[in-house]
Amino acid sequence: MSALLESSPLADFTRALGAEGVMAGLAFLNRRVTHRCTAIYRLEAMTVRNLYLFDREGALLPESLGVVQLDESFCQHAMRDGAFLTEDTRADSRVDGSPFKGVVVSYHGLPLLDARGELFGTLCHFDFVPRSLADSEFEFLQKAARVLPAYLR
Repeated sequence: MSALLESSPLADFTRALGAEGVMAGLAFLNRRVTHRCTAIYRLEAMTVRNLYLFDREGALLPESLGVVQLDESFCQHAMRDGAFLTEDTRADSRVDGSPFKGVVVSYHGLPLLDARGELFGTLCHFDFVPRSLADSEFEFLQKAARVLPAYLR
């Protein structure tokens, strides 16, 4: 059984985190999906701040997405509801009023807890075009979120 676990995707993810750090872990997660970006946002007072971003195009994060007011963020929904999944924000009434509706078009995120089990922020895949996320991939993201706290600073 341990040999099976050693070759599992979750074990591979954990090894990437241990050997190369959080950015390698985000790259690993991003290779599993079609989304352009995989990110970790940290909750800070009434904002969420991008701490880590893997962009498969290698571009810099738009400044407007670096620090986002919590009440304008998609992260607020993920943290409050346990997950926030939308293939196309342009057609999603849950984000009405957000200046990021239609800017970040697809968002699939969930709360990220710290090593003490307290809310740290979010782990998410997002893109500027519509993208879907398979249920199995969301389940893997949930497993990854339970492993990540040991590697966050």
